Amino acid sequence: MKFSVSSSELLKRLQITGGAIGTNPVLPILEDFLFTIENNRLTIAATDLETSISTEVEVMSDSDGSVAVPAKILLETLKALPQQPITFSINEDTLGIEITSAYGKYKLAGENGQDFPRIPVPEEVDTVTLPAQTLIQGVNKTLFATSNDELRPAMSGVYFQVDFNKVILVATDAHKLVKFAFSNVTSEVSTSFIVPKKALNLLKSALPSSGDVQLSFNKANAFISFDDTKLVCRLIDARYPDYNAVIPVDNPNVLTIPRNDFQNSLKRIAIYANKTTNQVILKIENGSLTVSAQDLDFSNEATEQLTCTYDGSPLTIGFNAKFLVEMLGVLDSEEVKIEMSTATRAGILLPTEEKEGEEILMLVMPVMLSN
Repeated sequence: MKFSVSSSELLKRLQITGGAIGTNPVLPILEDFLFTIENNRLTIAATDLETSISTEVEVMSDSDGSVAVPAKILLETLKALPQQPITFSINEDTLGIEITSAYGKYKLAGENGQDFPRIPVPEEVDTVTLPAQTLIQGVNKTLFATSNDELRPAMSGVYFQVDFNKVILVATDAHKLVKFAFSNVTSEVSTSFIVPKKALNLLKSALPSSGDVQLSFNKANAFISFDDTKLVCRLIDARYPDYNAVIPVDNPNVLTIPRNDFQNSLKRIAIYANKTTNQVILKIENGSLTVSAQDLDFSNEATEQLTCTYDGSPLTIGFNAKFLVEMLGVLDSEEVKIEMSTATRAGILLPTEEKEGEEILMLVMPVMLSN
């Protein structure tokens, strides 16, 4: 079997699929790309048995067939080559692979493509069509709030709630929560599932900035396809916590403040906060916000005062600065609102203006003030 392809085009495709390869594969063949040629189209696939990606590229080939190619050495070779046509020759008896470039020949040992694990195919699925740009937005705005706690598997992914023509994405780690909803969706189903973090990180870097994405799912897997690329991931089999129950409804104290000013102030003040709690204290009165932090262990202390709009009774509340900075970083509006009730209840962070058909709500738990 022999085929020719552009080195830069192949490298681009390999970098998309390579993200699925795990660091400590349970089977040696999982360190490989599966190359399958059919009718002058090369399909490149990679998997860690939980998440799989495949993508296609046009090639010039003399026959159809498949071979598993060691991923690391192939990627390093292509990165070191300038853009040019390269030719792969595969010996079907020994599975030896010879790559020919304008500079010379490179030989590596392939494996039998038939031994590569089968990647799940969509069966008995429901499908939702949504704009790629909206999905990227949703993933970017929620992924950072997922949990790393292995004892709470449900929280280690993003919860997708498909409700006919509306999709809600939720992520939480019990300290912060993000809920992002959008309605520019084509769907005839109402269901929910949890997509793991790794799959969404890969999706984020592979998604095009325009066009539509088809999201199909059944009880076990999600299948995401766009352009010539398909991503398959095993869903997290766990019950997601009732996130609506933790969102406080009655929040009479509302602070409105320019997002950039507030974020930059928090970054400066956080330098002086206790490194374990990252606690900053917000003292809010009519028209004035005082942001302060102290680390008694090192006698570090900082205070800044900002002008703001405030509707409510004076309030002093503590938050984790790291969480607030992260949340402000994914909001797009010039100004943000923080709705609060008491120093011991969660604060709600909202943008003052939103795109039509999109809604975002962020919740952050307070850090208890020490008397």
